[in-house]
Amino acid sequence: MSSLPLLSCYIDGQWRMPEGGRLLDVINPATEAACARVVLAGPGEVDLAVAAARRAFETFSQTSRQQRLDLLSAILAAYGARMADIGDAICQEMGAPQGFARQVQAGIGAAHLAQMIETVRTFAFEEVRGPLRLLREPLGVAGLITPWNWPMNQIVCKVAPALAAGCPVILKPSELAPLSANLFAEVMHAAGVPAGVFNLVHGDGPGVGQAIARHPDIDLVSFTGSTRAGVQVAKLAADTVKRVTQELGGKSANIVLPDADLTTAVEQGVRRCFSNSGQSCNAPTRLLVPEDRYREAAAVARAVTETVIVGDPLDAATTLGPLANATQFAKVQQLIEIGLGEGAELVAGGPGRPAGLARGYYVRPTVFGRVSPTMTVAREEIFGPVLSILTYRTEEEAIALANDTVYGLAAYVQSRDIDHAHAVARRLRAGTVYVNDPAWSPAVPFGGYKQSGNGREYAEFGLAEFLELKGVVTG
Repeated sequence: MSSLPLLSCYIDGQWRMPEGGRLLDVINPATEAACARVVLAGPGEVDLAVAAARRAFETFSQTSRQQRLDLLSAILAAYGARMADIGDAICQEMGAPQGFARQVQAGIGAAHLAQMIETVRTFAFEEVRGPLRLLREPLGVAGLITPWNWPMNQIVCKVAPALAAGCPVILKPSELAPLSANLFAEVMHAAGVPAGVFNLVHGDGPGVGQAIARHPDIDLVSFTGSTRAGVQVAKLAADTVKRVTQELGGKSANIVLPDADLTTAVEQGVRRCFSNSGQSCNAPTRLLVPEDRYREAAAVARAVTETVIVGDPLDAATTLGPLANATQFAKVQQLIEIGLGEGAELVAGGPGRPAGLARGYYVRPTVFGRVSPTMTVAREEIFGPVLSILTYRTEEEAIALANDTVYGLAAYVQSRDIDHAHAVARRLRAGTVYVNDPAWSPAVPFGGYKQSGNGREYAEFGLAEFLELKGVVTG
């Protein structure tokens, strides 16, 4: 009999063990050993959760602004009390260094809750324009499908606006990172969220994700994950004409304009690319530098990479933990080999584990130079600490290179001339453009163009996705 913690579902205000559920080991990527077991549910548990959510919708959708503010405030207080525990769970389940997991990974959840509270205080749920009254009403029951790379960010930036709008939810977190999701369900229970308003159903894509996407009594699906999986979710959802919002892949360009401080721009760009072990969909993985400054940029990138400390997430000195799972480890190793095979110049890193790390899904932070726009490492989302340096001769070429991708989640521009940087930003086909390395903010809309998805998350932009617009006209 295993002594590992066993994770179950949370449905209609109660913990529920799925009947006949398949057991899946939760692997700690730093050790490759199981740290817990999750019981994977199926369509039957989704049906139970949806039924509970639909019952809850009848009353929860009619709650007042103040009631929802009070609920969100209670959730924030309960979340704050468990934030260190949530960070430690994220450290275990996906390998984020402990300090980063507690302060950033878990901290982002609190930031989204606080931002949503401020948003709801002033949001125009009702607006009068002469004889026209505009009502923004709860859309209905929402199915939320979240990934393993930023567990709390993606859970809270969906759950908070859904509840703020008056929509009960069914959450399917990644089965590869379920520990923090279980703690979040404990937070919701402790905060007194009414039964049926928040439901957690563990499962994989075929068993639970697809059941959520096609369910006739779910009115909206909010999905974060790969573009491939997002396409499948949209197809399954189409038969019931439900709203689908998606935050998908990215291959973000970071344009260093000729007037930028090259050393600072490259240093910041490399660190942003490697943050969270490169497992961020908006990571600036394509660094675009002027052709005549390539050697200088490559030298800076190499020097920064050599300062990165890869190691045990529990070691305070570690700045880069392992990749989150074996599949991602194998993919990143393969793509590094492809980069070498296609002729990219190896500036730093390379295939294999770092010296002294024989176990765990650790990779060497890698920089490729002299990357051409047709190379695989310039076009495919790698989702690891791998940076590609491309060069340009004119600003027009830089903008064309930045836009030469099926993705459009984020872009970055570095320049001493802010007005010029903003002019370039206007021409980039991306949902968010970051100029000169600004701090992250939960008030900035997040989402993409093209195959990076549709819809927006964070603050009032995310809240709007869970609302239906009704016009009432008086004669």
